[in-house]
Amino acid sequence: MNELLITEAQIDWSGIASDSYLRKIPAISSLDSLTFHKPVTFFAGENGSGKSTLLEAIAAAYGFNPEGGSRNYSFSTYDSHSELYRSVRLVKGYRRARWGYFLRAESFYNVASAEEEYSRLSRKGPEYYHRASHGESFLKLVQNNFSGDSIYLLDEPEAALSPQRLLTLMIEISRCAENGSQFLIATHSPILLGLPNAELLSFDGGTIRPCAYEDTESYRITKMFLDDRRRILHQLGIL
Repeated sequence: MNELLITEAQIDWSGIASDSYLRKIPAISSLDSLTFHKPVTFFAGENGSGKSTLLEAIAAAYGFNPEGGSRNYSFSTYDSHSELYRSVRLVKGYRRARWGYFLRAESFYNVASAEEEYSRLSRKGPEYYHRASHGESFLKLVQNNFSGDSIYLLDEPEAALSPQRLLTLMIEISRCAENGSQFLIATHSPILLGLPNAELLSFDGGTIRPCAYEDTESYRITKMFLDDRRRILHQLGIL
């Protein structure tokens, strides 16, 4: 029995306009359904491959504010999400999520501001996320909001974090996953992609397909650069 909180995302293309830009994203336009098999699923691929577009649509279809936060959030500073979420149907498992959060690197400032405002009304007292650095506040928000039996969607969390802090985030993800939580994460980070027992889905090549860690572009390019930095810089005409 599949114990995941979200087991499948289905797309009804009849609700998408024939001239929509969504139909021009190969990995998404060829997708009718996507099944999840493990507590942690990574979306990997080049910029523009559709990772964040699909993740955002799944988040909105689940009921999250498209800019991020929990399902209780309703603020909006700029309506940038696509129409895809209206055509996404989520198949949920038999377990009910106790909590959930959608966290986007690009709109973290707005989420942190909302968290500060909402926290003033809580029993715990206010949290002042803007008094710390971007990375520190991002990680603090994660540690304050992530727990077991919950659903979490993260869009490029590496944008806010140093390599060392990414390892801390990896610990948090692993801890929550072991306690019944599910993660869908769009990332370019070769560190996060190395999380053991995660499902890696590549959006490159026009289709969404399972991919080994060592076959992701993030790993291959990073390894190539670290193994022979001077040669790569020379080929780029920088050295």
